[in-house]
Amino acid sequence: MAALAFELYFTLAYGLVAMCFVAPPKEFVSAGLTIQNILSSYLGSEDMDFVGYHLRRTASTVLVHSCLPLGYYIGLGMISKKLNMFEPGRADIMINMCLLLCVGIAVYGVALVRYWSWDRWSHHPLCKVLASHGGPWRAVASSINIEFRRITKFTSIIGATKLFITDSWIVKCTAYKVHVAHKPDVHLSIIASEDHDISPENSVSLQFLNILVESINPTVEPFVIRLLSTDYGDLKDRLQAPIRNARNVIIHQSLSDRFLDAFRSLVEQNERFHLGDAEEPEPCIGCMQQQADIKLHKLCDDEGSSGDCVSCYCRPMWCLDCMGKWFASRQDQQRPETWLSSTCPCPTKITKVRSSVCWMCVKLTDN
Repeated sequence: MAALAFELYFTLAYGLVAMCFVAPPKEFVSAGLTIQNILSSYLGSEDMDFVGYHLRRTASTVLVHSCLPLGYYIGLGMISKKLNMFEPGRADIMINMCLLLCVGIAVYGVALVRYWSWDRWSHHPLCKVLASHGGPWRAVASSINIEFRRITKFTSIIGATKLFITDSWIVKCTAYKVHVAHKPDVHLSIIASEDHDISPENSVSLQFLNILVESINPTVEPFVIRLLSTDYGDLKDRLQAPIRNARNVIIHQSLSDRFLDAFRSLVEQNERFHLGDAEEPEPCIGCMQQQADIKLHKLCDDEGSSGDCVSCYCRPMWCLDCMGKWFASRQDQQRPETWLSSTCPCPTKITKVRSSVCWMCVKLTDN
């Protein structure tokens, strides 16, 4: 009876550790007990060789996971007299079948990885996906590697799944597979949402969106990306095509996004600042992606303003979104109801921006 209890404890412990290797929790990740960290010297750098890194990572993951059942059998056989596979004359059918199954899974994993790596990884599923985008797969891999090094890429990590969106590619990385789609060829559709009242990290609610990615390239199979609703705005900014919401899924915005909507609506109600004939708006110094379209306009009187309200002589240099993000970042994050009636330092540190009393943001017009 004691032996059976010990075998049960070993089974539970080994199963728990194996599950943590298959789907590592954040405790395992922070402790470095992941395949990526343990085999880091073999896998190389993801930043320098993204495609090569994931070729080796997926192969190593398949190999390690396929050996887990055999590791359980060997470990249990070494500590259990009943299942001691080294004992001569053992002919128990169930034990032999279990051994055959564990060895078969391990052999299949080794054979599959050997097939993938044959001819310099040409048979790997990722290489076949890259080749389906036209041209040699190494040329496509080189393009992805170059774009992945840029800091402008979008990154979302949920559990063991990573999502990267570069200038031209959508890449989803799972434990055994890497999905790749060319951005100009895809159609995205929101197919479902998941609402959670409590986040694992804090007490705030979360919403996950499931978005189907379909390519007009018939050789690229559709796949689903999952991300937080608070990242939805950043995702749209990096896509060239709209995201369809045929099921009318209600997307919960982040607090900053909701403030930007309110900030934008208030600014739209303000008067316009007319540029001179010789003036042209310059790129916004906050993002360098949009033209500057905001000018701070003084409303207060000098008397009674305690010297905080002075004229702004800066040329228009900010866009509406960057100015709103700047204002929101300088507020009390625990009291969002006071944001629209609060103040913040001017981005140039010269004066203070008062949202409704002394200053207002006005949009530019060309004439």
